[in-house]
Amino acid sequence: MGLFREYDLRGIVGQELTESIAEQVGRAYCTYVKDCGVKTVSVGRDGRLSSPMLHQALVRGLLAGGLSVIDIGICPSPLVYFSLFTLPVDGGIMITGSHNAAEYNGFKICVGQEAIHGEAIQELRRVMESGRFVSGTGELSEHPILPDYLAYIKKSFSAVRADRLHVVIDCGNGVAALVAKQALELMGCKVTGLYCDLDGRFPNHHPDPTVLDNLSDLIKAVKDLKADVGIGYDGDADRIGTVDEQGEVLWGDRLMVVYSRDVLAACPGSTIISEVKASQSLYDDIAKRGGRPIMWKTGHSLIKAKMKQESAVLAGEMSGHMFFADRYFGYDDAVYASCRLIEILAKGTQPLSALVSDLPKTVVTPEIRVDMPDTVKFDVVQRIQARFEEYFKSKQGLGPSKLVLRDLVTIDGVRAVFEHGWGLIRASNTQPALVLRFEATSSERMNVIRGIIEGELAEARRALG
Repeated sequence: MGLFREYDLRGIVGQELTESIAEQVGRAYCTYVKDCGVKTVSVGRDGRLSSPMLHQALVRGLLAGGLSVIDIGICPSPLVYFSLFTLPVDGGIMITGSHNAAEYNGFKICVGQEAIHGEAIQELRRVMESGRFVSGTGELSEHPILPDYLAYIKKSFSAVRADRLHVVIDCGNGVAALVAKQALELMGCKVTGLYCDLDGRFPNHHPDPTVLDNLSDLIKAVKDLKADVGIGYDGDADRIGTVDEQGEVLWGDRLMVVYSRDVLAACPGSTIISEVKASQSLYDDIAKRGGRPIMWKTGHSLIKAKMKQESAVLAGEMSGHMFFADRYFGYDDAVYASCRLIEILAKGTQPLSALVSDLPKTVVTPEIRVDMPDTVKFDVVQRIQARFEEYFKSKQGLGPSKLVLRDLVTIDGVRAVFEHGWGLIRASNTQPALVLRFEATSSERMNVIRGIIEGELAEARRALG
């Protein structure tokens, strides 16, 4: 797949991503936006060891291309998005490897107030490969964004009284360490922090709260301290992981139920978006409460674009990207999402576990990642999709129970829907991997569905060698 991916640029530093390439990205960006009225851009960076080098090279390229740069410092990705709405800029670039391992880094690129994705990123790639760049002389200035953001949080949640709540946070040595504890303490919480020192080596655990192993320390701390909630962050703090007071993980779709019920109570009839990995229970609950649920593709840029198109007030992914257009700017911000969760808990009397206890009981897996080279992962999924389309058309029974497909969702990979359950397989846009997930009304039915999907995966791998 290389550096230019579906909704950002990302690769291994020293291989796909070098100092020279970072400078060329800056030059290419200037050329790409030359007719868009872009004059000044904000640039932020995460705490990875390679970020200072990439920052210097990117800024050098931007200045040589004639754009002025406001350096907003080391910060979470959402604070670059925040700068697009609060500073006099026409775009922004975040240097981050997000939830990937320490050897990765990359760029999240915004024009105007929107992150580019898909064909726009490929056009940027073509500009860069052409080597024909505009030239100019830009100016560099600094504006640390953290104080602005904390002031915004303080004002937005000034009415919240959360002093009875004890929150444990796990920053995973990522950039949430610079702002999350302070933001929650502004709401009156008692906050216990884990790994809240910035360390781009991520020495304690991988900065990805969608993987259960990475939440083990958080779960233990919540139980040991009898805390009300545990919150984990990924490397650049745009993804949230949540643990209830009993030490149980609320995956992104169940957390979305908590948010959507609160938002729909205040904004009846609103449109709410999630993605193909989310539980059917979420979509049913939104509809039951008078909302308009939409299932869409995975990916932060894709979700944000769909939110704007549909005038949605809330969106969220299994991976913990939570997007609030209700009282906020419509982008994914795990620290802001933390504050919204604390607000919900503070104004109610029930513990977090009780807020989703009435959902239908289903057996569901977390995201399951299967390593698969970037060069073949999309071909594998395409082959599986073609097979399932044949099954759907012929009404052929699958598996030992001869399950018949009731629906087939192919907006992003394959979501095969059977009676009493479904299974998903899609290609990750950020890692050399396939992502699978399963949900059913019983373990037996889930295992049957999983066997069907994994059987098709094995067949596709054999066919492609």
